[in-house]
Amino acid sequence: MKHLIAIITALSLAAGASYAGCGKKVTDEGKLTSYDAETKALVVELAGGKTAKVTVTPTTEAKGKDGKKADLAALVGKKVKVVSEHSKADSVTEA
Repeated sequence: MKHLIAIITALSLAAGASYAGCGKKVTDEGKLTSYDAETKALVVELAGGKTAKVTVTPTTEAKGKDGKKADLAALVGKKVKVVSEHSKADSVTEA
């Protein structure tokens, strides 16, 4: 019985530690200062002079003001809203 309780306790602690807050979405709003198609990285200049570097994935959606699909290179220099998870972009929308 002691072994069973020890195993159940160990499994419950391991499950709690592995969660780590996954699924948390981060929204960065600011001016898209650069996009490098070769390295799949974009840099957003945030308020206060800070920057956020985000990696673009094949599933990243880019939309213009009208809500239609847009090219990321065309959004450079414009104000954008980037939604990401673990520094990987889910969507980039022109603000």
